[in-house]
Amino acid sequence: MPLVSSKGKSMPQSPIRKLVPFAEDAKKRGTKVFHLNIGQPDIKTPKIALDAVKNNTLEVVAYSRSEGSEEYRVKLAKYYSDHKINVDAKDIIVTTGGSEALLFTFGSIMDAEDEIIIPEPFYANYNGFSIAQSVKVVPVVSKIENNFALPPIEEFEKLITPKTKAILICNPGNPTGYLYSKEEIKQLAEIVKKHDLFLIADEVYREFAYDGTEHYSIMQEAGLEDHAIMIDSVSKRYSMCGARIGCIVTKNEDVIQTALKFAQARLSPPTYAQIACEAALDTPESYFTEVINEYVERRNVLIDELQKIEGVTVAKPKGAFYCIAELPVENADDFAQWLLEKFHLNNETIMIAPAAGFYSTEGLGKNQVRIAYVLKKEDLITSVNILKEALKQYNA
Repeated sequence: MPLVSSKGKSMPQSPIRKLVPFAEDAKKRGTKVFHLNIGQPDIKTPKIALDAVKNNTLEVVAYSRSEGSEEYRVKLAKYYSDHKINVDAKDIIVTTGGSEALLFTFGSIMDAEDEIIIPEPFYANYNGFSIAQSVKVVPVVSKIENNFALPPIEEFEKLITPKTKAILICNPGNPTGYLYSKEEIKQLAEIVKKHDLFLIADEVYREFAYDGTEHYSIMQEAGLEDHAIMIDSVSKRYSMCGARIGCIVTKNEDVIQTALKFAQARLSPPTYAQIACEAALDTPESYFTEVINEYVERRNVLIDELQKIEGVTVAKPKGAFYCIAELPVENADDFAQWLLEKFHLNNETIMIAPAAGFYSTEGLGKNQVRIAYVLKKEDLITSVNILKEALKQYNA
């Protein structure tokens, strides 16, 4: 029998999706499952985007340009300009989701065995993207007791080797909800300039900054033109996860030209989705005001309720819509599966994402979970009550 590749065997399972079969079995048994495991907002997609597809009169769904339609990229550049990011359409490559943007970026700037430094915990798929490109992730640990703040710059410098090509951050962070300050971005800018590295920022949650804070993009930092690569997506901003449209944004022409070759190899991003995303850029600011207010309320309810459970430690997020909670269990993977297989409260249970998959350092995060507060407040309260009772029974 032919064998699959060692690379394929090394690909990690998604900590977010690997428990899906257990959730489906629970539903078949008649148990209601509250999904706290995945960042799929229940916020409605802007009507203007849906109508652009419904009312379109295309007679042929043709390929678009490999870098994305010019109309969309020009309009996208205007959106960035409104957010104090001065780029042109030529600085943007439209991708099939932020995931493809990351894959193209890794492929464009790193060779096999090169290294990328990432503060952990981090978005679990960074592990998968690095393995797919034969790149080594070098983690720098941020800790729940410090609310997952950026580790001291000295910690980054200790990890830089001749193989280091980039530092990658997610801002605001998935899975922690941490929002990097302007001062922290400037610190990272200095280190990548000093060591001639790339600074990649996954900024797909840019709109979701709370408590009067403001998101500061790496693209706003002067002097980083050759170093900064921004990853973006419509998935969370407009609640359009299924559109699968993202982009790479950089002033570095060599990176753009190299990434374009990867884009040409996959031909083009989806046509209808670009039509929807171009229309979505006309979404009124009031949409975001309402959405952010809703997420702040959900966050406050979730954190308040979690803090009432004895033995639970939770970091308060400043952005995105996730938090990491440390539970009084030894193995969150086992607990998460047990919740779906063997537990229910009034015929209801919850699905959570074990946090070990958001680390690359072996052994870290084993008693932590990521919770996405993408459900309405009443469901979050019910979910935390289920968690509280489940912990009592599990530990008994």
